[in-house]
Amino acid sequence: MSTATVPTAAPSARRLSTLDRWLPLWIGLAMIGGIVIGRFIPGVSDLLARLEVGGISIPIALGLLVMMYPVLAKVRYDKVAAVTGDKKLLLSSLALNWLVGPALMFALAWAFLPDLPEYRTGLIIVGLARCIAMVVIWNDLACGDREAAAVLVAINSVFQVVAFSLLGWFYLTVLPGWLGLDSQGLDISIGQIALNVLIFLGIPLVAGFASRFIGERIKGRDWYEDRFLPKIGPWALYGLLFTIVLLFALQGEQVTSRPWDVARIALPLLAYFAIMWFVGLFTGKALGLGYARSSTLAFTAAGNNFELAIAVAIGTFGATSGQALAGVVGPLIEVPVLVGLVYVSLWAARRWFHTDPYTAERISS
Repeated sequence: MSTATVPTAAPSARRLSTLDRWLPLWIGLAMIGGIVIGRFIPGVSDLLARLEVGGISIPIALGLLVMMYPVLAKVRYDKVAAVTGDKKLLLSSLALNWLVGPALMFALAWAFLPDLPEYRTGLIIVGLARCIAMVVIWNDLACGDREAAAVLVAINSVFQVVAFSLLGWFYLTVLPGWLGLDSQGLDISIGQIALNVLIFLGIPLVAGFASRFIGERIKGRDWYEDRFLPKIGPWALYGLLFTIVLLFALQGEQVTSRPWDVARIALPLLAYFAIMWFVGLFTGKALGLGYARSSTLAFTAAGNNFELAIAVAIGTFGATSGQALAGVVGPLIEVPVLVGLVYVSLWAARRWFHTDPYTAERISS
């Protein structure tokens, strides 16, 4: 498509629903509401902490499942085979997620927090936990490739089970020793990681696939995409907002009682999310992947699995540890930054890729 035929930003912006268009406001209110609830309503954080099974918070798990199901129900699974044949996309995603991402977070953690080992360790754990949940929301809002996102998230999940403990040992024990730096160990079972992946990806993925398969078999694709999906679509953002409220209610007191520490932790996180996203987008553009897959590559590279990072930090170092606080600050920074990058991505679609992301989405579907 030539630049001359690309619509201006305003018409495309009007295609966003009211809920989507005001998403930064809703997320900001959810974060503030969660912090207020956790800080000023006695016993709420203790109650949420008790509602755990196997180290997994039941309310947060429900919020994440509600959030992920509608997006995974939109995926056209008959197109997944075309994604798996795209070696440029798959290899670049693996390199960004499992080589560049952990190394970058290690470097930023040591550069910004050389005197704060607990927070530094917490950030390194965040860098090791690759995103398998919220990335599907950001990718969908940015009109990324849903099928590609589903494949990359699944691949990250497999690598997470296999590589998380090994990389934790390397970045927290081996590499600091080689460089003459302080080291802290990490003891987390592969079974716990696998359970996390099974719940937060496996359940909504199976539900999404079953919905499309059964819906199309009984009612047809037109009914499924024109009638069913619009009804369940808003629940993805409802689940997101519910999850955010719970997260900040759980750790609201920690966040408000140590504002300077939160600011120190936030700086390397800001740098990390921005660098990873832009590297992912430019990598996709350089490889000729097109806007949809380039934006998917960017968001899957920049996002992190905060639930796993927080669970590992709490399970290994304790709920009141500096490592746990660093894990909690992760979504505090990631959510608004990646929401902002959704808008940057839609702008980049027109300026750098010379396409209207909404038109391209309709054509691809």
